[in-house]
Amino acid sequence: MPSVVTGKVLVVDDNAENRALAKATLEDEGLAVVLAATGEEALASFARERADCVLLDVRMPGMDGVAACRRLRELPGGDGVPILFVTAQRDVDTFDRARDAGGDDFITKPYRPSELVARVGAAIQLRRLAVERNELVDVIRRQRDDVMRLQLQKEQLVAFLVHDLKNPVHAIELNGLRITRDPGATERSRDAAAKIRSETQALLRMIMNLLDLSKADEGQLQPAAQRVDLDELLRAIADDMRPRAQAAQVAIEIAAAGVAVHADPELTRRVVENLVDNAIRHAPEDTAVRVTAALAGGAVELRVADAGHGIPAELREAVFERFVRAGGETSRTGRGLGLAFCKLAVETHGGRIWIEDAAPGAVFCVRLPS
Repeated sequence: MPSVVTGKVLVVDDNAENRALAKATLEDEGLAVVLAATGEEALASFARERADCVLLDVRMPGMDGVAACRRLRELPGGDGVPILFVTAQRDVDTFDRARDAGGDDFITKPYRPSELVARVGAAIQLRRLAVERNELVDVIRRQRDDVMRLQLQKEQLVAFLVHDLKNPVHAIELNGLRITRDPGATERSRDAAAKIRSETQALLRMIMNLLDLSKADEGQLQPAAQRVDLDELLRAIADDMRPRAQAAQVAIEIAAAGVAVHADPELTRRVVENLVDNAIRHAPEDTAVRVTAALAGGAVELRVADAGHGIPAELREAVFERFVRAGGETSRTGRGLGLAFCKLAVETHGGRIWIEDAAPGAVFCVRLPS
């Protein structure tokens, strides 16, 4: 269907495939497209025939996108044309340089074609409205820039959590393991080390959940599928999480003999870990968390059940959203990230996750292709 926005777009990128993709996407929406491979070509093209919008790569040989933007703004008509930077460099410094040079928007590669069309259309419309409503457009632009900077700062915080905290936390967990295996350690020392390992594993899960949620936001959470023996996987998870369960006075029961799934082993392991951790936090003392896997109609169904208060039907979709928590009086509070990660990871595999009644308690069900 032709776009409601008309006009000419100048696409500037030193990569021929990127230029071709942008050209095909925009022309499909009824927009005219002019191509340039360098900043110098872009200036010459704009001087010959003014464009209604410019898509400008940041990193290019010779004159880079930031310098080309400054030069474009000095050309006749260049002060009013919307310039959208398109780059794989997603950081605050690049964003600030692009904005200070006169950029109107900031699109991160790889982008979805629908996103490119929407952003170009919005930029052209905003510039046309700016003739009559300059002050309002400036306010909207500043608010959009503030939101973008906050988003980039959030991503940098996630990167800090992952890269600067993961290694020391992992080192703590390994040293705890050394103590538990040290024949010279006292029983009290081994018990304390087991509790340290359990808590550091929970912290590592939270860090990795943040990382994968951030990857999913950028479309980069891609599973590397292979055959996974669920009986072996579930027993390993139960062994690792047993100290955490024992501290909560909860047992872990496993049943998955002879069941395998074609999935990413790491993502599958962390889905089950998050679901078991969630069940332990909601299970009353002296009860069991039951983890089962079985074939079900050409798929594999994983079920993690606890005997807690359960989850009301009206909250069963909401608990998979970020920072949403649903617990009863006996729940040991989480951070609302684990279930959000589980939903993303399962759906990335083409699977489904939902909640059923356990009477009492809740059953978290995961269905994956077998």
